[in-house]
Amino acid sequence: MEVRNKQPTIKGPTAWFTGDVWLDFVVRGEEPSRLRVAAVHFAPCGRTAWHVHALGQTLYVTEGVGYVQARGGSAVEIRPGDVIYTPPGEWHWHGAAAGHFMTHIAMWEAPVEGPETEWGEHVTDDEYPGGQQ
Repeated sequence: MEVRNKQPTIKGPTAWFTGDVWLDFVVRGEEPSRLRVAAVHFAPCGRTAWHVHALGQTLYVTEGVGYVQARGGSAVEIRPGDVIYTPPGEWHWHGAAAGHFMTHIAMWEAPVEGPETEWGEHVTDDEYPGGQQ
């Protein structure tokens, strides 16, 4: 057993996020594990850009109110206790609702070779269910 010191919280990169988003990386999977786990904290209206995971992703909402949307689908409201699975190759975004913070635990695996996540364009204010805030 090993107890590790927590890494400092980092601000989410503007290339990946709109608004204020902070990341706490929990697990970065040391070989042979390829597991990745992060607590992601979204301020109201904070959200990811469109993105896709090579091996899929599971989210577990721990607090607040937010949205998740797959490309071509409608945005779905998410709340604490919700578990969202995004299959490999599905473009999607997730983030906080207007007027609410939202935190989720994101879990995914890195492939043996190649990128684990591909980032696309930002979710526009017209695409976001809360509109421009």
